[in-house]
Parts: sequence; C-alpha cells; structure tokens
Amino acid sequence: MPAKFGPAGNSESFSALGYKHTSDVPEYLRKMGLDAFEYQCGRGVHIGLEKAAEFGRLMREHGLAVSLHAPYYISMSSLEAEKRDHSIDYILQSAAAVNAMGGDRIVVHTGSCGKIPREEALALASDTMRRALLALDEAGLGQVHICPETMGKVNQLGTLDEVLSLCEIDERLIPCIDFGHLNARTMGSLKTYADFEAVFDAIENRLGIDRLRAYHAHFSKIEYTTGGEKRHLTFADTVFGPQFEPVLELTAKKNCAPTIICESAGTQAEDAATMKAYYWQLAEGKEIK
Repeated sequence: MPAKFGPAGNSESFSALGYKHTSDVPEYLRKMGLDAFEYQCGRGVHIGLEKAAEFGRLMREHGLAVSLHAPYYISMSSLEAEKRDHSIDYILQSAAAVNAMGGDRIVVHTGSCGKIPREEALALASDTMRRALLALDEAGLGQVHICPETMGKVNQLGTLDEVLSLCEIDERLIPCIDFGHLNARTMGSLKTYADFEAVFDAIENRLGIDRLRAYHAHFSKIEYTTGGEKRHLTFADTVFGPQFEPVLELTAKKNCAPTIICESAGTQAEDAATMKAYYWQLAEGKEIK
C-alpha cells in the first residue's frame, strides 16, 4: 500500500474554485490529485451520523481515505476527573463519526501539563487512554484507532517520547507524528536527514515495524518562539522549517504506508500535492529535480 496524502480541511482554493459544500470535497480532492482528507472537528463533533455516512459514501466512490481530528478541548491529563470523563465522551463521538464515514483513525490532543510534573500528566493521560479504549470496545467501536498527536507548545503533553509511551498501552494506538510540531517545540531541531531518521528509529524501536509503517502524520512549516508553536505557515516560507523531503525519503526507504495530512495555512491541498509528487518520484525511482 502506498502513502496517502491530503489536507486538513479545505484550502482557500476550495471556495475559489466555486465549491461550497462538504459533498463537493471528494470532487475537489480528485481535481487536486489527492487521496485522503482529515475531517475537522476541532471545535466539536457537529456532523450527524446520517450525514457522516453520506459523506463517507461519496469518499469511497472516489477512492478516498478519511480520518477525523477530534475536538481540541480534549484533556486526557486534566487534574479534574470530570474533564477527563468528558474527554472520553468526545473521543466516542469522534470515533462514531469517523466510523460512519468509513474511516478508522481519529487524531487526539492529549492535553497539557499545566502546573504538574510531566510524569504526573502522562500518568493521568495514560489512565484516561485506557478507559477510552474500554469505552470504544463497549460501544462497538474498537476498530477505530486513536492517534495521539505530538504537540507544538512546550507546556503541552506531546513530546515524541510521551506519544510513544501512550501508544505502548495498546497495539491499536497509532502515533500521529506532527513534524512541524516537533520542530517547533524543540526550537528547530529537525534539520538533517539524521534528525528525521532518529524519529523513525524511535517509533520502530518502541512500537515495532508494523506501526511505524502505518504511522499517521501531520506536516506543515510552523513559526515558533521560545514557548514553541506560534502559527502555521505555507511551503512558500523560507525562514522556518521543517523540510518535507527527508520525511518522504525515509517513508519510501522503510516501505511505510502512512496517511500524511498537510496543515499548511490556506494552501494545505496544494502543499499536500507537492509532497505526493515528490513521494511518487521516489517510489518510482525517478530522478529528483
């Protein structure tokens, strides 16, 4: 299976080309030469199951994969038990929606560290994750993969090590590696091929080759400060990184088949298409210009 590429939500060109409705997304993606889409529920799961199923049907007709970004306000590490319980409810809502769409991946922000030690925050998030998995099983949604995401701000739970620790809880958990976030929270540490290779090696060493090959990813260039992520940019930016080429070179080298979702600011479909073109040059052994 080859890697799949798509945008997080719609680029500015979606409306510029005259598209208006969610039902237009599959045609737009095909026009852009893409094969995946991440449905955005950052501000809540507001799509009904009937509409989700219809969207999924249209996506399948066009041979497109779909994942879903769960609400941003999920806090699996909150000191308040009620917030952790609500987080499980939001995960269930997200899983039900993506399942109706025919997808099987939800991307989740696990929370912040606040004023507690990182180890304590991770312990709370781990307990919430275990309970979320049980809740998915009880709801008949155990086939949906939760993808905890690496985060961009220093005070957020979501270093590479923390995400891999969460994924070690259950083999169904797939890491969402946001390379822009990792680069932002480490003040631009992803520069060389070896820097990126260390990320791939860590995933393989901790989770095994199968989950490495199935990894989920977000990619964009991100401006950062001493606190980490400030804002998403486009591939036209020449100041901040990271560069996408090493990610795709390692993806091809290690025979990975990830879903790579572009989160550029307004040009996410166009930049996803740029990544896909580069990947296929590698996969087909063509000379890179």
